[in-house]
Amino acid sequence: MSYAVVIGAGATGRAVARQLAEAGEQVKLVTRNGSGADAPLIDRIALDAADADGLVRVVDGARTLFNCAMPRYDRWPQEFPALAAGMLEVAERAGVDYVMLGNVYGYGPVSGAVLEDHPLSPTSVKGRIRAKIWEDALHAHTAGRVRATEVRASDFLGHGAYSIYNLMVTPNVLAGSPAYYPGDLDVAHSWTYTEDAARALIAASRSDAAWGKSWHVPPCANISVRELTGQLAEMANAPSPQLIRMTAKDVVEMGRSDSIMAEVEEMLYLFEQPFEMSAAATASVLSVQASPMPEVLRDTLRP
Repeated sequence: MSYAVVIGAGATGRAVARQLAEAGEQVKLVTRNGSGADAPLIDRIALDAADADGLVRVVDGARTLFNCAMPRYDRWPQEFPALAAGMLEVAERAGVDYVMLGNVYGYGPVSGAVLEDHPLSPTSVKGRIRAKIWEDALHAHTAGRVRATEVRASDFLGHGAYSIYNLMVTPNVLAGSPAYYPGDLDVAHSWTYTEDAARALIAASRSDAAWGKSWHVPPCANISVRELTGQLAEMANAPSPQLIRMTAKDVVEMGRSDSIMAEVEEMLYLFEQPFEMSAAATASVLSVQASPMPEVLRDTLRP
């Protein structure tokens, strides 16, 4: 029986593995320490994804390789290019379909709704890295070496989601403490539910129309940080949130002692102006719809 290989046990990687298993598919979930979703049909494998030869042996015979791996946010320039190139090489050597979890950094600053065919024009280090990862995969696809597609997400919500919002706001709202967040608290922003991202990745892997194209995860909401935080507090029966805007100067100062926050500075344009994704193509071609916000918030608040 064919199987799928999922690399990375973050919230989206775990969701992909679990959703595939729930659909009756055998899954090999690869992480450095063998962690991740524990369920029937999921075989957890401890392996460094940088070990191309070892990974080829795991992938040999698979139908699809899902790349949901990402280095630490402050290690992107040092680790991400080699990691992505290695994954692409593995997919080519093993002859499997290649589905990547991407994000919106490669677009650079955008005015108006971002469509799935919007050109890449990155202005940041991390944006250029993301754009190059997709361009390399697309080149391999066009050359006939592999079938590749990328599903792009915005800022994550959901249980265990790794995002600035989940790190800086959610726990403080629940504790009734002031929550600091970089950027304009009142501009509309697209939010991605990790479970919806997993559904979009799986749908792309099953559609002949997906290959050689990029897709957007349908946003679960296009609302401001302030509105989102109010809904979160109400769902949790928490006190009225104390939300405080971090200025660019605040971010720079905090970055002097926090290597993760230091990486936020070049991405502030995403939070200082409206950013809304259109996922019309994903909805019509891949038949993926966004989950209702109450469901997203309940999962985000789940212990």
